[in-house]
Amino acid sequence: MKKYDVIIIGGGPSGIVTGVTVKNYYPEKSVLILTEEEKGLVPCGIPYIFHRLGSVEKDAMGFKPLLDAGGEVIVDPATDVNLEKKEVYGKSGETYHYDKLVFATGSLPVEAKFIKGYDLEEVYYIKKSYRYIQKLFDALKGKSRIVIVGGGFIGAEVAEQLVANGKKVVLIESEEQCFSKAFSKQLSKIATDELRKTGVEVKTSMLVEEILGKEGKACGVRLRSGEEIPAEAVILSVGYRPNTSLAVKAGLPLNIMGAIKVDNYERTSVKDVCAVGDCSQTIGFLTGRSDHIMLASTATAEARVLGYNLFGIRIKKNFMGTIAVFSTQINGLTMASAGINENTGKDANVRFMVSEFSDVDKHPGTLPGAHPLTVRLTFSPTDGAILGGEVWGGPTAAEIINIISMAIQKYITVFELISYQIGTHPLLTSAPTKPVLVKAAEKAIIMMKKANGTA
Repeated sequence: MKKYDVIIIGGGPSGIVTGVTVKNYYPEKSVLILTEEEKGLVPCGIPYIFHRLGSVEKDAMGFKPLLDAGGEVIVDPATDVNLEKKEVYGKSGETYHYDKLVFATGSLPVEAKFIKGYDLEEVYYIKKSYRYIQKLFDALKGKSRIVIVGGGFIGAEVAEQLVANGKKVVLIESEEQCFSKAFSKQLSKIATDELRKTGVEVKTSMLVEEILGKEGKACGVRLRSGEEIPAEAVILSVGYRPNTSLAVKAGLPLNIMGAIKVDNYERTSVKDVCAVGDCSQTIGFLTGRSDHIMLASTATAEARVLGYNLFGIRIKKNFMGTIAVFSTQINGLTMASAGINENTGKDANVRFMVSEFSDVDKHPGTLPGAHPLTVRLTFSPTDGAILGGEVWGGPTAAEIINIISMAIQKYITVFELISYQIGTHPLLTSAPTKPVLVKAAEKAIIMMKKANGTA
């Protein structure tokens, strides 16, 4: 039997960051990651394998940071856990004893059993598995017509990349617009229009009734409308679910979303057992209710908190919930969101107002390479607290949304934002006389005054 201070089941971003954090803060502790594959993938980079990267290897994510820190990695999938004996059993037959155990088993694509023909050959998913994505990459090389079901980030980004690689792609989305679970109606429409401009044939407000087959292989799809669309391959991108089968087998309780129940320090109800990343529950930072956010950025933030506090609370600022920060780029347009928007705010019964300001990301705007840039702020009408935001335009949108995320996390108000001190440069930022984030905050204050009858 091998003994370790910390055993982490899962080799994705949350598992690696947990292990590295533990080794950095507690170098005397032995840390082991048990993983299913020798190589992992950068999850958000998977769509770009199909064109921009051009290979699976270029998106590979290894364990060098943990190994350099003195940790250990063994390719031996965990098959069972005995919580009383503090033992993990590997597929190899080896037994591993732990002092602290961390479930970092990630998520799996939702299997679309509700669609007839889901189990045909040439039906694929976007799994976070090096071996599986290599198989998919090779399979798509000889195919020219592909149907993608699901217009979230992964489905849309894969569609864009496949079209850029010369494929004819039809994307089918059940909602009125793509990206609707993350973006407001306005930004969802902008994003969907940009996706169409790339050459992807986007069919929204459509449902797939059946995946058509011939000799056991998918050959197209039939929509509820009766329309049939031919295809040589069908990719189902209808969401992800927490990978918790091992946790359930061990006896750990799940929440309503099917994720492992944890507290604000990622601890389960069983002593010395934690869970982190996609397999563990998330609570909305603003809504205070169970959420279903699966992002590597969220997972690694949780992992850092867990790693520092694994052997006793050292950081009192625990993980208070997910803000849900998204970003993507379609057809060269960067789009990002954080926190509450019109869709999520109304669903959560949160009172809010929205302000917006547009300009360019360089000054003067006549400089080569200047892009339009728009910031929308969602804020509380009572105290001006920043509740959310959306940014779209040039590449700087992705970093501006991170500033907005920090503003949400630190309960910053629009009144504080107008005194936000910034550095500017003609080639790098909007003009110091009209920085888009500050101007959006100014508009918010004016709106609040008008609403309160003090303007």
